Amino acid sequence: MGGQPMKRCLLAALFAPVLALALAAQTPADPSIHVLALYSTNVEPDHVDFARGALAFLTTIAARDHFAVTPSTNWGNLNDATLKQYQLVLWLDDSPHSEQQRTSFEKYMASGGGWMGFHAAGYNDRDTKWPWFVDFLGGAVFYTNSWPPLPAKLIIDDPRHPVAKGLPATFVSPANEWYIWRPSPRLNTNVKVLATLGPSNYPLGFKDVLLSGDLPVMWTNTKFRMIYTNMGHGNKSFDSSTQNQLFENCLVWLGSNGKNK
Repeated sequence: MGGQPMKRCLLAALFAPVLALALAAQTPADPSIHVLALYSTNVEPDHVDFARGALAFLTTIAARDHFAVTPSTNWGNLNDATLKQYQLVLWLDDSPHSEQQRTSFEKYMASGGGWMGFHAAGYNDRDTKWPWFVDFLGGAVFYTNSWPPLPAKLIIDDPRHPVAKGLPATFVSPANEWYIWRPSPRLNTNVKVLATLGPSNYPLGFKDVLLSGDLPVMWTNTKFRMIYTNMGHGNKSFDSSTQNQLFENCLVWLGSNGKNK
């Protein structure tokens, strides 16, 4: 690890207690939704930057949405006793580190728990060896990605869905590394795609170029109270008020019950 990435990780570690205090200050007196926001500071620096931005964003919406947010880098909190305290769990830049954590999360989701995962949190491949999670994501397995991070025009698939409330039919998402999945989650009848990369973006990338194809970037598996979104790379993700509204709509929907129709 070079000096700059190490410096960014150190800053992230120092930033965490400050954000925890900020989130505590923004917690409403009568929170209706308890949110556990898990992240790691020893992952790709751009993903740590996103997590920092996400925690800062959560401080701006916690009070008005009646969220009590607990930020944590302790993935050991993915246990049966702790998860019972939360209506919604966020994976900001990472995923469980042990079989016990995976098993507890499976039980949590099977019992009606809520989850939103961002970008690298959904990464899986042949080495991940967690078939439950692949099914949870709608059968999607990471295939490849664009590079470098670039903004892209996104299409809202269903303007009537609660997460699309107040949003335009299309918007430009800030710079992001875009993932392709094989098979596409859209092919799964249990999946409802919420946003898709617009075809006008192609070719997308310079080093690693996406040339064509249907590319869902946000979806829900209707068997669960969950949303996965591809957005979540780097420090630009919260530069768009439209995308911020989309994120907030997702969290409110999941926190309020997130039932798919």
